[in-house]
Formats: sequence, structure tokens, C-alpha cells
Amino acid sequence: MSHLNKPAPGGNVKLCNQPEPVAPTWLARSSLEVAPDLLGCRLVRRWADGRQLVATIVETEAYTEGDPACHAYRRETPRNRVMFGPPGFSYVYLIYGMYHCFNVVTDGDRIPSAVLIRAVELDAIPPWLAGYRTEKPIRWGAGPGKLCQLLEIDRSLTDLPLTPASGLWLGHREPDWQRRLDVGDIAFTQTTRIGLTQGADLPWRWYVSESKAVSKR
Repeated sequence: MSHLNKPAPGGNVKLCNQPEPVAPTWLARSSLEVAPDLLGCRLVRRWADGRQLVATIVETEAYTEGDPACHAYRRETPRNRVMFGPPGFSYVYLIYGMYHCFNVVTDGDRIPSAVLIRAVELDAIPPWLAGYRTEKPIRWGAGPGKLCQLLEIDRSLTDLPLTPASGLWLGHREPDWQRRLDVGDIAFTQTTRIGLTQGADLPWRWYVSESKAVSKR
């Protein structure tokens, strides 16, 4: 049994407030617009027993129509079909036979595009996560595979609407986070994507410049 599957002490408790979900209409834009706008937004994972984790998104990558690195570049398949659907759905796939990656489907219906969530920072460490990893907690979600392990995101959660009913959803930035961004206390870095053989020169990765949870600078 993993740490995340252990019952929460004291019964079924919610550890955090539930951010209001991001509407699909907000995601119905190009992934190149949505990817930087998702920085600072909340990724919420809630389990059936009432436990909940809330994390702040600090690194994203955009994949869009006509992009040679996009899974939907050549044609529609059973694997990538959700990318052709309406925005606001999850797209989860497996790499290297062991690591899952979580994507948010964006843009309009029949326009294949998505944003890969590359790194998150947990808002708080609940008691039931004590000893989860030996590295510092700030690095627990520092990479797409690591954040999926932390939040127990796998292919059972693909092609689902990002709503509380699915146990996985997005929330908008906290007002104080947005204020700090507006006054320049928080900055973003835009650079090239990671681990690609095609489209590696495209500057379609964004991250919170000062975040220690970014997978790679």
C-alpha cells in the first residue's frame, strides 16, 4: 500500500479548501496561450476517502496542431483521441513503460492541442505523506512523472472532464499570487521544451522563475 492509499488519520477529512474549477471555456484557447496562464493555477486531487492535495502549477509545456512533437501530429488514434475533443479534459499517457504524464486538453473541438503539466508545488504536507520520499518535499512534484506519482494520476484518469466529480481538476490562481505576479514579485521564464527529438527548438515551455520545484532550468 502506498503512502497515498493509507487512510487519513482521524477518518475522512479534507485537508484544504476546494478551489473552484476552471471552466472549459477558459481552456478553449491555443495551448500557447493557456500554458503560461496555467502557471500559478491550482491542480487539485481528491480521493474517494475524502483526502485531498492541492498543488500550485509551476512548469508547463504547450503542444499544438502542426507541432511535430505533438502526439496528434500525424493522425487521430485511440490513444490521442481525447486531444481532438473539447477542452477541459485530461490526457494521461505512459512513457518508458513506467512514468505517467498529465496533460490538459485545450483549444476548440477537433483542434488537437494540450498543455503538459511538468511540475507542481504542494500547498502543504499532510501527516499521511510523512516520509513519502527522501528528497525535500519541494522536489516531490518536480517533473511530470514525479507529480503523477505524488497525486496518483494514471491512465484510469485519462479522457475525463477536469471536475471535482472526477477527483482531478484545476483552480484559478489565488488573488495574492496574482497580485504578486502583477507587481513583479513573481516572474516567468520561457524556453525550449525538454526531451524531444522533433520541435526541440520551439520555445514552448514556461516556468515560475524562482520556483525550486521546476524540473530543469
